[in-house]
Amino acid sequence: MTINRVTVGAAFGIVLAVSFFAINSDAQPGSLRQIVPGVWFREGDIKQFGHCNNIIIEMKDYLIVVDANFPSGARLALADAKRVSQKPVKYVFDTHHHGDHMYGNPVWTEAGATTLAYKGVSEELKRYEPQGWQATAKSRKDVADLNLATAEPPKQTFDKSPFVLNDGKRKVEFHFFGWAHTRGDGFVYLPKEKVICTGDALVNGPYNFTAQGNIQNWSNVLRAAQKLKIDHVLPGHGGPGGKDLFDGQILFFTELQKGVKSAIDSGKKAGDLVATVKLPESVKNWTGDSLPAQLKDTFEEMTQGKPHGEILGGK
Repeated sequence: MTINRVTVGAAFGIVLAVSFFAINSDAQPGSLRQIVPGVWFREGDIKQFGHCNNIIIEMKDYLIVVDANFPSGARLALADAKRVSQKPVKYVFDTHHHGDHMYGNPVWTEAGATTLAYKGVSEELKRYEPQGWQATAKSRKDVADLNLATAEPPKQTFDKSPFVLNDGKRKVEFHFFGWAHTRGDGFVYLPKEKVICTGDALVNGPYNFTAQGNIQNWSNVLRAAQKLKIDHVLPGHGGPGGKDLFDGQILFFTELQKGVKSAIDSGKKAGDLVATVKLPESVKNWTGDSLPAQLKDTFEEMTQGKPHGEILGGK
């Protein structure tokens, strides 16, 4: 395992904070807005705090929150949940294992919530922890202040997709469509409201971290999710959007792989990619400072014939 890249994965929010600020003109960091009745989107402040987005879903007697965030982001999301409803947060769904999406788990469990995830999240933690947690604690006070030796895993997991919560008022489905951003990528879908929460399998901006991903399979996962009836897409980073975000992100990975394959076929080496591969204007929303790493990861995946997450973190 390459610890430096593992650290980057665990502290992904820090990388985003340093390198990328949302280019989406609709970006509203720190804002809370209602998407449909009973569903609120809280946009994380990447620039200052490395926070992911959170979604608050109101059920009959309780709330569901999507993503635990970093500890400081968890506290902000918990405060906003109390603003919109007096109902308790019963479940917090970890869309994947990265620190900016689940290192806040202890904040939520202390508040009485049950953290929930697809089983692949717990399996990823076994690959990448405690190294990621310990490295992040050195640079983030909110993580260090928890005084824990490692990340807190989700308290409840499921292995059959979809896992469903239905209290008569609202039906919420938790899906796993395969390995894209991580081996544990979970989606939250509200069929009546046609709302999907994607975690980092789909982002709105230059936020695609590919080191622990399966780049070749990524678009297949998105196409599977895209088959659902969707009006509102709530990504892990960047502002909310419509179903066209799926098309844009799929096109980004198509062009990324096409460009790298062309370079390989021309005899280019990894060090030649930045100067050689130029992505089209049509995917500029997803193209940013992380492109050199994305090109390198794609090159390694293609030339070694296995998902980059296996190259990085073992089988």
